[in-house]
This record gives sequence, C-alpha cells and structure tokens, in this order.
Amino acid sequence: MKKLLVLTLAIGLFCAVELPTRAQEQPAQQPTSEEAEKEKAEREKNAYRLLDQVIDESQSLRLTENRVRIQINAGDMLWDNNQSRARSLFSMAADSIAEMGRNTPAPSNNRRNENATAERRTFQLRQELVLAAARHDAQLAYQLLAATKPPPQVAQATFDETRFVRPMPQPNTEENLEQTLLGRIAALDPRLAAQNAEQMMEKGQYPRTVAQVIDQLYKQDADAGAKLADKTVKKVASNILTNNEAATLAQTLLASGVRAPATTNGSAANGQASVYLPFGQRTPALEQSAYVDLLSALVDAALKVSIPAQNQRAAAPRGRTPGAPAVVTPRPPGQPAAPTDAQTEQNNARRLFAGIQVLMPMIDQYLPAKASMVRQKLTEAGVSDPRMPQAAAINFDSNMTADSLVQFATTVPSQMQPRVYQQAAYRFIEEGNTDRARQIATDHLPTGMRDGVMKRVEMRELAKKADSARFDEIRQNLNRLQSDNEKIDFLVQLAGDATKTNPKLAGQLLDEARQMTNRRATSYEHFNQQLKVARAFASVDPARSFEVLDPGISQLNELLAAAAVLNGFEINMFRDGELSMQGGNGLTSTVNRFGQELANLARNDLERSEILAGRFQFAESRIMARMAIVQGLLRKPQTQQTGPNVNAMRPVGQNIARP
Repeated sequence: MKKLLVLTLAIGLFCAVELPTRAQEQPAQQPTSEEAEKEKAEREKNAYRLLDQVIDESQSLRLTENRVRIQINAGDMLWDNNQSRARSLFSMAADSIAEMGRNTPAPSNNRRNENATAERRTFQLRQELVLAAARHDAQLAYQLLAATKPPPQVAQATFDETRFVRPMPQPNTEENLEQTLLGRIAALDPRLAAQNAEQMMEKGQYPRTVAQVIDQLYKQDADAGAKLADKTVKKVASNILTNNEAATLAQTLLASGVRAPATTNGSAANGQASVYLPFGQRTPALEQSAYVDLLSALVDAALKVSIPAQNQRAAAPRGRTPGAPAVVTPRPPGQPAAPTDAQTEQNNARRLFAGIQVLMPMIDQYLPAKASMVRQKLTEAGVSDPRMPQAAAINFDSNMTADSLVQFATTVPSQMQPRVYQQAAYRFIEEGNTDRARQIATDHLPTGMRDGVMKRVEMRELAKKADSARFDEIRQNLNRLQSDNEKIDFLVQLAGDATKTNPKLAGQLLDEARQMTNRRATSYEHFNQQLKVARAFASVDPARSFEVLDPGISQLNELLAAAAVLNGFEINMFRDGELSMQGGNGLTSTVNRFGQELANLARNDLERSEILAGRFQFAESRIMARMAIVQGLLRKPQTQQTGPNVNAMRPVGQNIARP
C-alpha cells in the first residue's frame, strides 16, 4: 500500500511538471470563429470611419476628376454596407462625368491634342464608373452607361491638304466599353448579358466577351447556354468572311478549346482532356458539336485565300503569312479608297489563314478529312512545318506540381519548352528539392535562364546551412553582385526563406538591406528599393516597415511641393493647382505604392498606418493613402505568406481593362 502511494505521488509530480512544459510547446491558439468575427467587425468599423473621413475631405478637391474618382471608389466599397449611399455616390459621379462630356469642345485642328486628352480623361472615368457598378448591379451599370454617354459632336475637318497629314483612325471606344461591360456582368446576371449579346450580334457587332457570357450562362442553365452558343456559331459562321469582328470572335472561341460535357448536376466534368493551344488560358465556351461546326466554317473560309504563284511572290512583311500579301489600293490625297467586297473577303481569309497553324491539333482531331487540304495550302504558302505537336491532357496553371510541369514541357512546342522547364525548376526550389532544380537547369535551359535558376538554388541552400557559417558566406556572395538592386533582391529572397526557420537571421539580412536603402532617394528606383525592404520587414518586424516608409513620405512631400512650383515649366503634374490622382507620372505612382504598403500594414497596426498617411502634406496624396488603407481593410485577407513577397507589391489604382 505504501509503495502504491509513493508511485501515485511520483506520477502526480511528473504530470505537474510535464503538463506546463508541454503547454509551452503548443503553438499559439488560433482565434475562434467568434473572435474572428469580432475582429472582422472592428476592422470594417474602422474602415468605414476612415472612408467617411476621406469622402468629407474630398469635397475640398478642385479637380472634378479627383472628386469623381473618390466617389466611384467609395461607392464600390460601401455597396455591401450601405447600398443606398453607394448608389447616391455612383449617381453623383455620373452627373459629373456627363457634365465633363458636355463641356468638351468640338474637335478642331487648333485644339486637337487638348480635346483628345480631355476626351480620354472623361472616357477613363466613365469606364471606371460603369465597371465598378457592374460588380454589384447589372441594370445600374447599363443605366450609368447611358447616362454618361457623351453628346454627338459635329466633326470638323482635320485633314491638312498642304501638309498631307491625316489623323490616325480612332478605335470605337463606345463599342469597346459595351463589350467589356458585357463580359463583366456575365457572372452577375448571365441572362441579361445573353440578351444583350444577342442584340449586339443582330446589329452586326460580335463582342469578344461573348465567350464569357456563354460560359456563365451554361453554369446557370445548361440548355440556355447551349442555345446561345448555337446562335453565336451560326451568326459568326455566316459572316466570317464579310465581317472582321466575326472572324476575330471565331478565332477567340476556337482558341479556347472544347468545353467539357456537363455532368448530371449541370456542372462541367472534371479531368476533361484538352489539346494545347498557345493562346493563354481561356475558359472553353463551345461544346464539341458547336465547336466542330465553327471550326469547319473557319477552315472553309481560310482555304479561300488566294496564294500567288511562286515567281510572283515577294517577301512577306513581318507579321503576315508568307504567300498572302496585302491588297494594295491606291489612296488619293484626301480620302483613302474603301476596300471592295472581294478585297474584304480576301483580307479576312488571309487573317484566318495566318492563324490556322495553331489550330492544326484541333483540325487533326475533329476534321481529319480537311487536315490534308489545310497542310497542302500551307505548303503552297511556303510554310515548311505546319504541324503543331500534340499536347498532354493537362493545363499549365499555378496549381501544377513540379513533376507535372516537367511532363507538360515535353508536350509543348520546342520554342516554349525552356519557359516551362524554368517554371518547373522554380517549383522544385519552392518544394525544397534543389538537386532536381539544378538538374533541370543543366539539362534543359539556355545560359541566361540557367544562371537565374542556379542563383535561386544557391540562395535556397544558403538559407539551410548552419548559423555558424551562414552569414559569412552570404556576405561573400553579396559582394559578388554588381548593383544595389541585385544585392537587395538577394537579401530579401534569403530573408523570405529564413523567416519561418530562423527569424533572427531574417532580421539580420533585412537590416543589411535597410542600410543600403537608408539614404535620400535620388531616383524612383531608390524609392522602389525602399518599398521592397518595407514589404519584406512586414513579415518579420512590422514596426521596422514603418521606419523604412517614414523618411520616404517626407521626401515625397518635398518632391510634390517642388513639382507644384515647376508645374507649367518643365513638368505638368498639376492642373488648377491640384495633383491628378490618376497615374501617368512617377510621383503619383510612388505615392500610390506607399499607400499600398500602409494598407498592408494597417491590418496589424491601423493607428500607426493612419498617422503615416496623415503625414502627406498635400490633400490629394493624403486622400490617396487613406483610400488605399480603406481598401486594404475591406478586402479579404490574402493567403498567408511564408516570407516577404516582393512580387505581391502593387500600386493602388483601378484595375480596369483598357479598350
């Protein structure tokens, strides 16, 4: 009994000592869902408070475009919190844009450049407004599009017969904006987008974004998506030689490949094999039957191209298929001659023929009877190797493993293989397999690419070495680099690799980089270096990030003041004494980027981020920085980085697709 009591006490004493020790070894507990919700609510409360401050302060701005840009951004961010106020802000922005359009003078020779600049500025604001609204309400976006449409201007003569100067033809910006809007609303309201797409095609317009509409409509209603796809194919096929837009849309739809057949629940089947097409990643819009119909129509049209006899063929200009010279039409001094119907058909046939090579894998697969005719025509045109290599049934995307990339590299055209092998090597480095990365670089990459991979391998292996030898070796490698940019990139990359395993070393490396940037900037490149180091410190010691940004803001204030004094002499960054918030110059872009860094830091230290944003002396730059912080607080957090991510750095601004 006594022995049992002693044993029990011993076990109890062991547990009393062991449990606290084990508790210390446990990682920090993640916040509960309730705590996370409270944190989110507090962050949003602060964001909307700061946004109110920005809206109030923007009333003092003199430039209409600056006030409008704040209204657009504020309306976009307020939508989920206060839709009524967001609509009001969008409406005020629309009224101002419409007034800007009405106040633009009619075009004339004397003020052509000035008028063109004003029109571009107004169009850019209009585009930002319409596409911002399209993220929330498709009908509202179309209402704003109509409300801000500029009045028709009476075009004046712009042809100077004494100097034989004719203005370059301008793209149809209105049509481009409608097409972009169509693609944006497809995900929000695919039925409305489909209805508008059909109306545009009835008018002879073939929007390049119709593929997005078909794809989104399929997701909502497979039968409706199939019907729209069928109508589109019939319209495009019947006008493929007479309408350049129809020919372009045909190539776009075919370049995306064949849509995977829908499963029983209406979604696309996974694992659908596809043929590699070097057009980048696009979502396939057409199912096999519609795809084959359009492919057949394109092949028939392309085969109508006229190939001149060998002894009459001149060297084809760069960018045009050999054997298909352009139709030359004499142009009178005043007005160029319009092409005939036959010339239009030949021009479109030539464009289709020029792009038919990359479709050869699809022609081989779905139209084998026509493949030989296409190859014969290509041979007549002087194309010696028309066959494209067959591709693997995988897609080149960011989720592919390193081994998948190696396999994929064997299936793409030879000229693209180095790029894929390079990405495979980088992926192996990320996975910690530096030996495999070195082997790929040695066996498959040209000198320039190989050197880049080897540098990354060296950095990765340095970060794994023992502390005693690591820093001295790092200094030796650092001294071999020529420019400050290379040295800073080297230190930041190493710090990123060491952040998790050795935070102390990461801090030392960034201190070394900080010493190189701790000087008065003499170029925008120096500001860029400071921003790289500030971004890197955010993952190691955020307080140091603020220390890096602080002197940069002071210097930006000095440069903005100097630019205001010199405005109209050497530079033109200000209008009516105010800095335009739209980019286009180095100072505005740099202010935006500093604002973006403050936005990244605001999630952990809002108070200090607000203080630094308030240190911008010009109201315009101060508002830009604060707006960036609001955007950062309201956006969803990014996936946690394992270290400093220099490539993630982006200036605050509108991500608008330009026409």
